[in-house]
Amino acid sequence: MNTNKPLIGISLGDYNGIGPEIILKALGSPRILKWCTPVIYGSKKVLDFYRQKLELKDWSIKIVDNLNQVQEGQSYLVKAWDDKDTMVEPGKVTQEAGKAAFDCLEMAIKDLDRGLLSALVTAPINKHNIQSEAFSFPGHTEYLTERFDAKSSLMMMVSDNLRMGVATGHLPLQEVSNALNAQLLKDKISLFLKSLKEDFSIDKPKLAVLGLNPHAGESGLLGKEELEIIQPVIDEFRSKGNLVFGPYPADGFFGKAQFKEFDGVLGMYHDQGLIPFKYIAFDTGVNFTAGLPIIRTSPDHGTAFDIAGKNEADPSSFMHAIFLAMDLVKNRMQA
Repeated sequence: MNTNKPLIGISLGDYNGIGPEIILKALGSPRILKWCTPVIYGSKKVLDFYRQKLELKDWSIKIVDNLNQVQEGQSYLVKAWDDKDTMVEPGKVTQEAGKAAFDCLEMAIKDLDRGLLSALVTAPINKHNIQSEAFSFPGHTEYLTERFDAKSSLMMMVSDNLRMGVATGHLPLQEVSNALNAQLLKDKISLFLKSLKEDFSIDKPKLAVLGLNPHAGESGLLGKEELEIIQPVIDEFRSKGNLVFGPYPADGFFGKAQFKEFDGVLGMYHDQGLIPFKYIAFDTGVNFTAGLPIIRTSPDHGTAFDIAGKNEADPSSFMHAIFLAMDLVKNRMQA
């Protein structure tokens, strides 16, 4: 391996979705190679299929067996599965594509675990066809948390002016209230503050915490989680000198753009955080898994089967995921 630039691993995701397209478009920009060396874990056959479909004539990649062959100034491909019988069918959900997505992810994770990669950027998977005995998780976040033996992790959505975390991630709405407890909130707030300091180089981060219920419970009239769980945890953090505020009613908080006053915002459940985030920064937002010993980012969207193979996918979020990964690598080295 002969490179001083960050080595960014990229897992292909579901090859019948828009993953290959956004990867090709993102890495087609020469400026990417000025700052990092990308390594795709995937299939030349799949990439060639989409390259021809998208008419990307000048796009080039070098196939390597391992990362010892990698040098600066080039994008690389590590073959993740035997693709001689692979049939690419854009927009179609197949078991073959799910297995291939897992094989790409696993191969990238092994190199990441060995310290050969600086960071991992994951293209979107389909949460159904990837399921197997080896992968029985709602998504990347939960899988990586267990894979790297982390006590806990935090799904954080990142844009230029908003860092949005959620206390409960991929969980049915009816289960959220029962899942919320003081220890969970303490863990998530601690992870958030630690990440803001170490990953984003903010010495004294200011964190907003949202309520669970309408109007943040209206002093117990519309729910007691704020009084019994959320407020006491916030008070405990503030007593230790942390700048943690809330709980705020979510509608007014975003309606008045109060998020601009904070370094991070913690929501109580998935859609409470991701609906406003994607409204504010859908094209440029990035999903970052905080709390892990490794760096993993991804675009803030899914496989988008409905536009797969139609040359309609916007690579902006994926490019921002690569840029954020590079920034996080630098910040952790300086922490």
